[in-house]
Parts: sequence; C-alpha cells; structure tokens
Amino acid sequence: MNRRQRTLLFIFLAAAGLLAVAVGGILLGSDKIATHLELRNSAPSWEHPFGTDWLGRDMLTRTLKGLTLSIVVGIAASVSSVVIAMTLGLAAATMGKAVDRIVGWLTDLFLSVPHLVTLILISFVLGGGAKGIIIGIALTHWPSLSRIIRAEVMQLRNAEYVQISRHMGRSRWWIATRHLLPHVLPQFAVGLLLIFPHAILHEAAITFVGMGLSPHQPAIGVILSESMRYLSTGMWWLAFFPGLCLLLMVRAFDTLGENLRRLADPHSSHE
Repeated sequence: MNRRQRTLLFIFLAAAGLLAVAVGGILLGSDKIATHLELRNSAPSWEHPFGTDWLGRDMLTRTLKGLTLSIVVGIAASVSSVVIAMTLGLAAATMGKAVDRIVGWLTDLFLSVPHLVTLILISFVLGGGAKGIIIGIALTHWPSLSRIIRAEVMQLRNAEYVQISRHMGRSRWWIATRHLLPHVLPQFAVGLLLIFPHAILHEAAITFVGMGLSPHQPAIGVILSESMRYLSTGMWWLAFFPGLCLLLMVRAFDTLGENLRRLADPHSSHE
C-alpha cells in the first residue's frame, strides 16, 4: 500500500470507530445507568465490562453516553471556532489595512493568554454549562487557524483572475465569497478536525474542575471527577476505562485530521 492508500485506510478506520461510539451512545437505553444498589462497586465482568460505580450504574453505558455528549459539544464548539477563524481571516486579507491591524491585534491578544485560563474565565462569566463551554472554546481556538487562512488568502488575492474581477468593478465581498472562499474550504474541514480534539479535552478539563457541564449529565469530565473520591478504595476502573476511551477518541480525531491534511496538501497527497 502506498502512502495515499494508507492515509485513506486510517481515515476510514478512525471515522468508523467514532461513528460506532456515537451510534452506541445514542442507541443505548437509560436503564443501565439507573441506580441498582445491589450491583454497586462491581469490578469489570462479562456482564459489565467497565464495572459499575457506587450507585450500581453500568460504567460502559455511562462512558459511551459521555463520549457522545463530548462529541456533540466538541462539534458545536469546533464549527463555531472555525467559522470565526474563516470570517476574520478573510476579512483581514481582503478588507484593507485597518481591518487587518484590528484582526492581528485580536489574534495576538488571544494567543498571549493560555487557552485554558481564558476558557475558565469565559465559562465562569456565562455560568458554565454547555453554552459556556461552547462559547468559550469558540472564542479561544480561532487565532492560529485565522492566521493560516489569512496567509493563504493573501497569496490568492494576487492571482490573475482575482485581479481581473477587481478591475471589472467587483466588490471585495463578491471577490471574497466567489473567488477566495472556495479555495479555503479544505482548510475549514481540516481545521475543524484539528480543533476538535482540543475542544473535547478542554471540555473534559473544565467539567472536571466543576465549571463545565452539569454533574447530572453523563459527561466524561463528571465521571472522572466523581471517580477521584473512590480511587483510594481500589475502584480503579471508574477512572481507567473512561479516561482511556477519551484518550482513544481524541487520538482518533487527531489521526483523522492529520491524514486529511496530508490529502489536502499537494506536496504529499500523491506520494
């Protein structure tokens, strides 16, 4: 298999695994995450592969539902962040020097503060929950992608067909939406998949410290936070399996994004 075939195989395997997690989390019923005190603190077994918690809830079901919730929150936050990056990147490269300076100042401002610190502040101001996390991730993860899009558009705007449209009296908005935007759509897809792992990890981190999703939701951050109180009693499975699944899902999305980036790169797509 050449590199292109291996890349396509990795993309298929990663997408299939993530789709299986999402479908499993949606289709699984809520009966296994109901309280069953007679099954509490059960170690992993054939009936409960991930064991049960202190309330007798099946940890496999809770983990799959938590991963599904993380996927939904991560997709919403990533799409919002990429849309912001696309909009500001196009505006900086096409709307004149004043807009370029403003966007550059905003980019430097957000890059000067660690993502997690800004995300905690935004989530705290908005009262936490899914809304606070989505808005916080969207407002903190756009600067790097925005710079890439700006640099690419700066090269494209000097193309001959763009210059012809400008001499024909076309507006900057028309040129940006008709000529420039179609060329940066691959960056939209790749940026979405590369931002997504960061969105999931930051969502879990914020939820872990109690400023994210509600404790009543089966989120991975909630599960890991609750399990810390029981690790000293030997209930290792409460943190091990959810944490491992979160790591594998993030790695799968990272692999998916990296391989799509290779396909979109003209220098490596034909190797």
